[in-house]
Amino acid sequence: MTGSTGGVTPARRRGLAEEVADRIREAIFTGVYAPGAQLREVDLSQALEVSRGPVREALLRLEQEGLVRSAWHRGTTVTALSPDDVAELDSLRGALERLAVTRVIAVGSDEDIAAIEQAADRMSRAADAHTMVRHDIGFHDAVYAAARHGRLRAAWEAIRSQVHLFLLTRIGVRTADYLTRVPDEHRELVAALRARDTAAALELFAAHRRHAFEVLNPPPVTGPATTTS
Repeated sequence: MTGSTGGVTPARRRGLAEEVADRIREAIFTGVYAPGAQLREVDLSQALEVSRGPVREALLRLEQEGLVRSAWHRGTTVTALSPDDVAELDSLRGALERLAVTRVIAVGSDEDIAAIEQAADRMSRAADAHTMVRHDIGFHDAVYAAARHGRLRAAWEAIRSQVHLFLLTRIGVRTADYLTRVPDEHRELVAALRARDTAAALELFAAHRRHAFEVLNPPPVTGPATTTS
């Protein structure tokens, strides 16, 4: 007679694949692999000194995060966001963030908001654009933590890597205004949260998202109206 677990296959250790995924993810986030860059299993296995099996598992994990894409005729590449991708991310992020901001003001403690403020302060000390992006994501991590809503935080985690990629795509288009403007924007966001001003906070967070979106999707320029005789 077999036991109740007789049909369950033994668990495999996934520690190495997770470490490989962390290394590749970090390389993407630091600009080693830009959007559209090819990720070849053989090259990665040699660089990381592991077999191709953990690399293959790691790439599948990163594909689930939306950081890489696989196609039979192109292999695996770092995701290059299309205009539709950008629009979908922006709209979904907006929906999640509205709930997060509302909850932070309603249930977040003063200590929670202090943690958000500390995350914003780190942005003013960023030495380069990639570090700024990392602190930008860290700021929003703090907002979702302060919202005290497990499923909301899980929804953020599901798109977090793609939002990071979105910001990397933004700095690939234009960097200067990001470095100079974003720290001040985040200080304004913190001030609205600390004041418990829901309307102001929602408007400021929406404006913050809009600024990023418009770098990648600038509004059409309309010229002066022409008249016909």
